[in-house]
Amino acid sequence: MKKVTVIGAGSWGTALSMVLADNGHQVNIWGKSQAPINEMNENHTNEVYLPGISLPETIRGYTWLEEALIDTQIILLVVPTKAIRGVLKQIREFAQTPLTIIHASKGLEQVTYKRISQMIEEEIPRELVKDIVILSGPSHAEEVALRHPTTVVAAAENLQAAENVQQLFMNAYFRVYTNTDVIGVELGGALKNVIALGAGISDGLGYGDNAKTALITRGLAEMTRLGVAMGANPLTFSGLTGFGDLVVTCTSRHSRNWRAGNLLGKGHKVDEVVNNMGMVVEGVPTSQAAYELGKKLDVEMPITTAIYEMIFKGINAKEAVDFLMNRAGKEEDEEVLML
Repeated sequence: MKKVTVIGAGSWGTALSMVLADNGHQVNIWGKSQAPINEMNENHTNEVYLPGISLPETIRGYTWLEEALIDTQIILLVVPTKAIRGVLKQIREFAQTPLTIIHASKGLEQVTYKRISQMIEEEIPRELVKDIVILSGPSHAEEVALRHPTTVVAAAENLQAAENVQQLFMNAYFRVYTNTDVIGVELGGALKNVIALGAGISDGLGYGDNAKTALITRGLAEMTRLGVAMGANPLTFSGLTGFGDLVVTCTSRHSRNWRAGNLLGKGHKVDEVVNNMGMVVEGVPTSQAAYELGKKLDVEMPITTAIYEMIFKGINAKEAVDFLMNRAGKEEDEEVLML
């Protein structure tokens, strides 16, 4: 049995806490708001994020981070990208022993374009970090909480660290593979949210399956191009954390990025959509980071560019589609493999 502190009491943090508790581990979960933490401790539910789900009674909630971290050697970060550095600074203040830090967040930092593992390396002193592991893949919290079959990837530069996390989480309904391509796994999880916005926009415009399938396929090509330019293995984007996560995020009713895009395609304003979603829409800030990163690395990313211009430059959805459809003709093999 391990003791794990989960940082983030939203839907995904709560669902992963359930997996860990089902595996017999001692789970502390930290959240910044007192009411939902009280609900977890007293009623063993989290109705705002996972309505109708009963939580294992062994999960213990905290709002005081120092208390949640007592005797913990494993931390699972499940907070929005924009909150990562602030939380890491608090962890650095209270950590007593070298930590295995697992993160299950998906995004890129604004301005710096840093991946989350890079942010961890910058904020937590080396002597307090045993391993950094990424947990990612096609995994909606709502289905994990129902204990529906789910497969994800644990990625770390150190294969043994990835295997340790594999054993921590793996059970009859939650299967974990390992990977050492940290760059590819993190980028796949971040960039698929941008393409999911595009899939939602397409559906909001009423364009049907032909358009969405083309967008998913071509989106995977530009995700791969950017990934390889940053040092990732292109094969990673054909796996669970690339193609797998892309498909589920572009097609599922659970996907907040698809839902946000769908509203944009129907003519709603960006601020209205983001403010009313109730949860962070990572694809919105990531679209800017990915667009600027593509420019910096001279990587062609037309879908990302169109979505960025819709969100940040005010072009309408029809203009974005016209931009994509009227580009110069290309050979598919050349564009897919132009890395």
